[in-house]
Formats: sequence, structure tokens, C-alpha cells
Amino acid sequence: MLLPDGNAGRREVLRHEGRPVELFLRTPRDLPAAFERDRRLRRGTMLFIYDQGVPLFDPHGHVLAARERARELLAAGPAPLTLAERERSRYVLTCFMDDLLDTAPNERYEQLATAGSTLREAAHLLTAHHNAWTGIGRWLPRRLLAADPALGAALLSGHRTVAEHADPGPLAAAAEKVLELVGGPLREGYVEPH
Repeated sequence: MLLPDGNAGRREVLRHEGRPVELFLRTPRDLPAAFERDRRLRRGTMLFIYDQGVPLFDPHGHVLAARERARELLAAGPAPLTLAERERSRYVLTCFMDDLLDTAPNERYEQLATAGSTLREAAHLLTAHHNAWTGIGRWLPRRLLAADPALGAALLSGHRTVAEHADPGPLAAAAEKVLELVGGPLREGYVEPH
């Protein structure tokens, strides 16, 4: 929802007719910064809302202008990872993958938590590799499959195999394929400056 300039942009949750409603309130002045933040986060939440939302009232054409800008940014793709971000993601995914394989099958809570972390980091790295948008929650599988249907499906299927059968092999194998796309696992020699 676009508010007139001078209002405070915010995210607000309320209940309407018994259902929770989440409002993303912006002004024409603060919308470009919100779009840029989405691009840096690589998720595009506001961009997709403006692209796919249905304008109900737009007497001055601000919503349609915002929609056009959102579509331009979506087509351009998310901000690329910096070299440092990519290397850190390689290292983190390698650690999660190693931890997943080292976790005993009877340590189900640890195994499931590590599998979730492995899936999220692999999805982050794979979508970045394809210059595609990522997501969180239910949007993660949707964006992952859109970015790479084959490897995305292997990651999701591997995650399900951990959940249903306590077998980390398929998820670890898919994560390793993601790592191979971006230079391989990263262990020894990784340095993260502080």
C-alpha cells in the first residue's frame, strides 16, 4: 500500500474479519530504498508484491509507476554476491554438509536442524550462482526450483529423505554438486577477516 509522502513507512499486522492481514506500507519517497533493500537481500519480497499485486486504487498513477520499476528490477535480478560473500557461503555450506554427514542418525534433532541449515545455505548459493531470486519459508522451494529445476529438486528431495529416513546422503550429495558449481568445498585456507 502506498501512503502519501510524509507518513512513516512500516510493516503492520492486523486482524480483518477474523483473518490476519499483513500490510506493507510505503510512501513514494521511501519505496526506492525498500526496493533496493530487497535487491540486496536477494529475496525481492516488495518487488514481487508490486509485480503481482492487484491495484485497488491509484488515482495518481504512483502504484503503476512502482509496479513498472519493480518489474525492471525483477528482470535485472538480485544483487550479485561479492567475492567475500560467495567464499563465506562456500565455507558455511561445506561446514553444514560435513556436520550433516557426521551427525549420528539417532541424533534426530541435530540431524534435522543441520539438514535445514544445509538446504537454506545451498539454496542461497545456488540461486546466487544463477543470478536468481531466493526466498525464505514456503518461498524457498518455489524460488529454488525456478532457479534450477534439477538441482533444486535434488536438494529438496534430499532434505525430505533426511526427514523421513534419517539418511543424509542424498542431501549431502546435492549440496556438494552446488559447491562444485562455485569452486568446490572450502575448508583449509579459508580466512574470514574481522
